[in-house]
Amino acid sequence: MITSSKMVNPPFVQFGMSDPKHPLLITVPHGGRDYPPGLALLSRLPVAQLKSLEDRFADLLIEGAVSAGHAALVAKVPRVWVDLNRNEREFDPGLVSGPEGVVPLASAKVRGGLGVVPRRVVRGGDIWRGRLSEEAFEARLSGAHRPWHAHISESLEARFDKFGVAVLLDVHSMPPLPLTNDEQPAPHVVIGDLFGRSARGQYSRLALQVAERHRFVARLNTPYAGGHILERHSQPARGIHALQVEIDRSLYLDAALDQPGPGLARCRAFLADLADTLSDEALCAPVAVAAE
Repeated sequence: MITSSKMVNPPFVQFGMSDPKHPLLITVPHGGRDYPPGLALLSRLPVAQLKSLEDRFADLLIEGAVSAGHAALVAKVPRVWVDLNRNEREFDPGLVSGPEGVVPLASAKVRGGLGVVPRRVVRGGDIWRGRLSEEAFEARLSGAHRPWHAHISESLEARFDKFGVAVLLDVHSMPPLPLTNDEQPAPHVVIGDLFGRSARGQYSRLALQVAERHRFVARLNTPYAGGHILERHSQPARGIHALQVEIDRSLYLDAALDQPGPGLARCRAFLADLADTLSDEALCAPVAVAAE
């Protein structure tokens, strides 16, 4: 039974959160690479194999947007320790000793080994040497997962109070995708809006237009429509909109998909443009809604 609860401190960093200058908040939940001390005693796998769970160097993608004044919340804790884009009930009862009376959420992600505490990695197998105790599991939730979501909620509410609208842009990266069945080019960028449930349609349309302006092939919701962060924090009927953006790692990493590559500047420019465009649209939205 794994009982260690020591984790990364701090589990995430904030940029521009206290004084809202724009209605948009950026989150990067899977870019963390500060692996906790003693992880080698808990994991069957070396860190080199655990890196496959990362959105490798996704935090570097938002530097242009942050420099332009957009607020951001960026994970430092790695996804292998706790996945900030999962419901805390998405745990594998074969791996985690959950709290008494809490019914696990048996999602497709959990069945695939990618719950709030991941169980396995592709081409690596099971991660952990033993089961996670209830105490250790609770420490990961209270130390990182719950504060992360509390900060998102507070930040979006602060923006909504100031601007009458708020937008969440959840930034991820994805492995290169294969050609589609109809021989169409594989997308470089995938925008997710939970099939229209997390944002009004104009935000998704604008995001696709920005991607195409930067000469990226872009798709909506296929194969990534968004995850728990969008589910939990979007309230489009109220005026809080949320989009997920996935960027092909081969566009900004080296050939080994391990270190920053020559395409990083282009992807940073795209994210900065996307943040500005969504923010500008949000500032027009209250006027448009009031006129209806």
